[in-house]
Amino acid sequence: MSGLFDDSAGDAPRDPIRTPSDRRVLPKRFYERADYAAEGDALVVRLDGKMVRTPGKNLLKVNREPIAAEVAAEWAAQGEFIDPATMPLTRLVNSAIDGVAANQEPVRAEIVSYAGSDLLCYRAPGPVRLVERQDEIWTPLIEWMHERFGARFLLAEGIVHVEQFPETLAAVDAALGDPDPLALAALSTVNSLTGSAILTLALLHGRLTAEEVWAAAHVDEDFELELWGDDKEAAARREARWREMQAAALILRS
Repeated sequence: MSGLFDDSAGDAPRDPIRTPSDRRVLPKRFYERADYAAEGDALVVRLDGKMVRTPGKNLLKVNREPIAAEVAAEWAAQGEFIDPATMPLTRLVNSAIDGVAANQEPVRAEIVSYAGSDLLCYRAPGPVRLVERQDEIWTPLIEWMHERFGARFLLAEGIVHVEQFPETLAAVDAALGDPDPLALAALSTVNSLTGSAILTLALLHGRLTAEEVWAAAHVDEDFELELWGDDKEAAARREARWREMQAAALILRS
């Protein structure tokens, strides 16, 4: 957890400890209070009045108050140990500041590339109930992309790759608009979690809520669960991904 604080503060996390239920080494909580305050034209997160820094030693700051408040709340909610796995918004903001800000074009290009093999374009050959469910949930979004952005997607059955029109990818790129690094990091997160640039744009433009996007991205998985039941480890992984989705959605709507 180095690089979290202003170097002039002279503070550092206290002894890292391996918890009995977690093989990762987690640092003990070393602060009493987490809040945020104005710093120039931004809002910085503070621990006991000291400014937090990202792992890249940049100030942990945002320009929208709902995000600053929620990041501070994640720090305030930590117990005896600081567990980054329970801080999805903090990790996303760190990623935006340390990584995305200096690499916006590659991040944007990766989102567009997903449109070339978008989840919603690959339909199951069967069984009938799954085919119908995919059509019911996914096809209106394919049509929306064409009507709203002029992006015409070709569909395929099974996993055989189908080449999308260059004009379709260009339309997806245009639909992304001009997001700042934090919003772009959130869009990249949604894209990776769903495997779909279409669903990413549906969230960005308010066509779907985060819950609806999540359900649409898990049509196949939910169908399998109905057939075979749940798995505790898989459910825990899915819940962790859902928290990341919620963090990204908060950024996009703030």
